Amino acid sequence: MDNSTEATTVKKFFSRTTSIHKQINAQVDLVWKILIDGKEYTRWNSTITMFEGNIAKGQKIRLRSYLDHKRIFNLKVHEFVTSEKLVWGDAMGKRVFTLIPNDNGTLFSMTEKIGGPIFPLISKMIPPFDEAFEKFVKDFEEEVLNQKNRNDES
Repeated sequence: MDNSTEATTVKKFFSRTTSIHKQINAQVDLVWKILIDGKEYTRWNSTITMFEGNIAKGQKIRLRSYLDHKRIFNLKVHEFVTSEKLVWGDAMGKRVFTLIPNDNGTLFSMTEKIGGPIFPLISKMIPPFDEAFEKFVKDFEEEVLNQKNRNDES
């Protein structure tokens, strides 16, 4: 698996899938803690301009992306497997976060698939996610490493 932090997108007629992977030099518990702390997203995450709700299984969250300042995404947390997997989404798509601990820390992956029967009609109105995914991962890794360094100094 490539660790270049470059997002890739696969387009199909009825869907589009964007993915990114990054090896982060930190223990999986710290990576997970930051991933599920939604109230802090707007502080460290340049891709999310508003976040409301609690990231927990079955909970509803609301967020606004810098890609569309006018739209608020109303999402539901579908899966929540501590330190392993987080899935949120709506009727159009799902974003899946996975964490895999290894000798070098944690392999972080984020994939979003959007689509459905009306996707071909609206796909041109949905901006590409590649740049946003790359920014998210850059910001996320920076926040994880900053917290790791603060913890190491304690």
